[in-house]
Amino acid sequence: MGSPAFAVPALRALHGAGHDIAAVYCQPPRPAGRGQAVRRSAVQEAAEALGLDVRTPATLKRDPAAQAAFTSLTLDAAIVAAYGLILPEAMLSAPRLGCLNIHASLLPRWRGAAPIQAAILAGDAETGVTIMRMEAGLDTGPMLLRATVPITDATTAATLHDELASLGAALVLRALEDDPPPTAQPADGVTYAAKLTRADGRLDWTKPAAMLARQVRALNPWPGTFAMLGSETLKVLGARVEAGTGEPGTVLDDALLVATGAGALRLTQVQVPGRAPMAASPFLRGRPVPPGTRLH
Repeated sequence: MGSPAFAVPALRALHGAGHDIAAVYCQPPRPAGRGQAVRRSAVQEAAEALGLDVRTPATLKRDPAAQAAFTSLTLDAAIVAAYGLILPEAMLSAPRLGCLNIHASLLPRWRGAAPIQAAILAGDAETGVTIMRMEAGLDTGPMLLRATVPITDATTAATLHDELASLGAALVLRALEDDPPPTAQPADGVTYAAKLTRADGRLDWTKPAAMLARQVRALNPWPGTFAMLGSETLKVLGARVEAGTGEPGTVLDDALLVATGAGALRLTQVQVPGRAPMAASPFLRGRPVPPGTRLH
């Protein structure tokens, strides 16, 4: 049970290991992109390529027939990874071993919708994957296995996503093979990672440069970070912290060094509407941004 690309490695690992996959559940195809063409989820595409039975109910909580169809599968386990629908209790308890969730954080830290981005934003030194037996609460179930990965100054949400997806695939195979005893999550250290919106990408130049650099890495590729250059949206795809002082949002040199609330941020890769992403140097050759310019 999963929908986006994060869940695909687990599906392929389960299939490759010889597990009998009774069905694959994912979100229904939806309009996407500029043309709003209807697209299948990454998991649906992968499952169909493997010749698996794919089911795409729009809801589960209000669909007794869908719940009954799931129960009738008489599963040993359901593997859930970024599925996107809430599973009612009747489904959570239906498989013999329960529903096992691949969660992209070290629970109980960063329960919720955006754990990968939240860990980078917070400046965490490490994160990881937790295999958890699901219950009715939001990511509150007992833990079966955990594994960690470091977060460095080069880590972006895109690179961390791929690393954790691969790690989760390997870890869930171990959970099924070893059937480790469940361990209750600690009562302390609980944090929540709220769902992101495009508005979360706006750069607030009054914040410290280190925080803004983490924001650029955490929200790459989605929702992305941006500032306003005059009336034009300037997407910031890469940045690093440097020394510098000035009024927050003011460009300090002719190479896109921007003053912040503490230190300065060097914009290393940017994009404007209708143009491809560019390193700062070629961008500035076609569009100079002189010192004293204000970004908002």
